[in-house]
Amino acid sequence: MTADPEDEVLHRTENNVSWITLNRPEAMNAVTWDQRERVIALLAEASADPAVRAVVVTATGKGFCAGADLRGSPGVPGSPGGERVAGDVARMIRLGAQRLITAVLDCEKPVLAAVNGTAAGIGAHLALACDLVIAAEPARFIEVFVRRGLVPDGGGAYLLPRLVGPQKAKELMFFGDAVPAAEAQRLGLVNRVVAAEDLEATARAWAERLAQGPTRALAMTKQLVNASLDGDRAASLAAEATAQEINMGTADANEGVASFVERRTPKYLGR
Repeated sequence: MTADPEDEVLHRTENNVSWITLNRPEAMNAVTWDQRERVIALLAEASADPAVRAVVVTATGKGFCAGADLRGSPGVPGSPGGERVAGDVARMIRLGAQRLITAVLDCEKPVLAAVNGTAAGIGAHLALACDLVIAAEPARFIEVFVRRGLVPDGGGAYLLPRLVGPQKAKELMFFGDAVPAAEAQRLGLVNRVVAAEDLEATARAWAERLAQGPTRALAMTKQLVNASLDGDRAASLAAEATAQEINMGTADANEGVASFVERRTPKYLGR
């Protein structure tokens, strides 16, 4: 009997925050094909829904995401009718792990990871693709691919050097050692570490604060920062000027300026 993706990825929207929760605790939330597709769809819905102004990605149980669970996935070598031919693996990665990470990076709302436990393989990359990361004290981050004789996927070789530099990224990927939450914070992989019992409340406080912010300005700020790591100075400055031009036409920008002039707290509506 096939599990219902809506049971394996819980979703709710509260106070303008979309909560996306992986819910396969018995498998340490190893992500299936169906789960991945639902998370991608929920992130796309968050981008398009003006009532959603921030997103939290988290999980139930002791694990955040133990990696990919490819059993039963369409087109996977070894599955029924899954004899591998040239191009199959590259296509599976492009349409699978890479789409998941891209959905986080391209979401037009700030995405916060609340990492409750082990984040390994694509699970680590799912967390690190988020804009902000809060980790519970028991959380660990593991570049597990080398343990299986594999090359990192899901954008790992893109994300890690941008967070910790190339030398440290290679150390993490070459050895595959578990990085405890406190060490992850020291390295710059994590914004804050909290006690396990405080994780949800801290994530809620941060997300709801983001949800009260100037949503379009945050979206363009996210885009500028992400793009700055890939382009040169001229391209970055040109993108900044264009973003400013677009953002100055939003209601929130007008409210921000007016509140400054009138010496009051701004009330942003995400428009």
